[in-house]
Amino acid sequence: MTFPRASGLLLHPTSLPSRFGIGDLGPEAYRFVEFLKESAQQLWQVLPLGPTGYGNSPYMCYSALAGNPMLISLEVLRDRQLLNDADLEGLPPFPSENVAFDQVNASKTPLLERASHNFRIQASPTQRQEFQNFCQQAEWLEDYALFMALKQAHNGQAWNTWKPAIAQHQPEAIQRWRQQLAGEIYQHQFFQFEFFRQWSGLRHYANTQGIQIIGDIPIYVAHDSADVWANPPDFQLDPATGAAALMAGVPPDYFSATGQLWGNPIYNWERMKQQRFEWWVQRFRAMLDYVDLIRVDHFRGFQAYWQVQQGETTALNGEWVEAPGQEFFQVVRQELGRLPILAEDLGVITPQVEALRDQFDFPGMKVLQFAFGSGPGNPFLPFNYVRNCLVYTGTHDNDTTVGWFNQLSAHERSAVEEYLGCICPAGINWDLIRLALSSIANQAIIPVQDLLGLGSEARMNFPSKPEGNWAWRYQPGDLTDQLRDRLKTTTQTYSRAPQA
Repeated sequence: MTFPRASGLLLHPTSLPSRFGIGDLGPEAYRFVEFLKESAQQLWQVLPLGPTGYGNSPYMCYSALAGNPMLISLEVLRDRQLLNDADLEGLPPFPSENVAFDQVNASKTPLLERASHNFRIQASPTQRQEFQNFCQQAEWLEDYALFMALKQAHNGQAWNTWKPAIAQHQPEAIQRWRQQLAGEIYQHQFFQFEFFRQWSGLRHYANTQGIQIIGDIPIYVAHDSADVWANPPDFQLDPATGAAALMAGVPPDYFSATGQLWGNPIYNWERMKQQRFEWWVQRFRAMLDYVDLIRVDHFRGFQAYWQVQQGETTALNGEWVEAPGQEFFQVVRQELGRLPILAEDLGVITPQVEALRDQFDFPGMKVLQFAFGSGPGNPFLPFNYVRNCLVYTGTHDNDTTVGWFNQLSAHERSAVEEYLGCICPAGINWDLIRLALSSIANQAIIPVQDLLGLGSEARMNFPSKPEGNWAWRYQPGDLTDQLRDRLKTTTQTYSRAPQA
């Protein structure tokens, strides 16, 4: 599917300002939408919105379909009279420049539990019916809420360390634990109800302002997730231990000399094909309920994927295995129609991957930070683009543009300056913003860090680094009127603004 010429910003909601230690779906999210509209943007790209586990990575969530309760706005809960002003006083001081995840979880979870209790005892009949409707329509919720309650009951331990009956999802054990953990299960159902109520309100507001949301589907799910626990035949697991028998990753690349060993279990594609990819169809259908466009992370894994045997500690000793990508996307199209998919086709891309992408008319991705230093044939140089693509200055896995440029060698900087002609007084970030917006790519996305001209201290993620990522936040007042006007003028200059 091709898309009209447009541009937008990349910002995960955790990076919004907030006095509660983490960005959320409250007032600042609405202000960000207003900034997008006033600066003539039409797209807001977010990272996966799921409940994060160890390392706080949105690409390693406890569910492929649930929302992260830490994104729930406490101010909105107060406005709905599920909390009061006193509940929001006396919170510890939080750093404003980054998310202290452990501190946020410790302070926010009791307030969410209090809101759940208040809802249970004071909700109106209409609200109760809305809650019941949500629980019935969210097919994944029953397994997820039980899984999270079980994790609490097992002190956070991975599901494959639980007693065999419940680890293996046996019906009698399921029934017994459901009765035992009924209160905790209700809490997790409420958290999801409230998350999606707030997110749906924000998305609706964005759409009314002419802003479309780009969501993100990671190709793999975390081993310690409701998805794997509830659907073990769909994954390559060790039958004796429940551990991942075959692990996902990528071979050595730009980011890592030993490759990236993600540790996610590989799918049992043969079984999924027999089931007409039912799990995946449900996943795409659920995503389309709350985003407008879908970025498919690691698209190349649908053509062939890198699998590593259990026990390996790096991704070096892996192998490529062909995936049923063509059959998969044909089934998805038959079930759901032509999907608004953007293919993250970075990394080791072969002609077969490009053929799969082009067969279904999915836009690929270009990253300007990869464009320099390897000659005029570099596919990331703008004069080599096709229109049906999406260009970034950098992605969440890259350094910021200022940080990237500052770390280049003198020779590499010369190559950049030669291409650009000169570095403008406003900084290299604006050179690459202008280069992205002026390109023929139908869509252009700018990370907010690049809009602000920030250095490496504002980087979102270091691939292969297990901790210390995903924490950056911008400050109240950073998105100034001057910045808004400059972005709007540049966007209009290159015909990416909404048409009157």
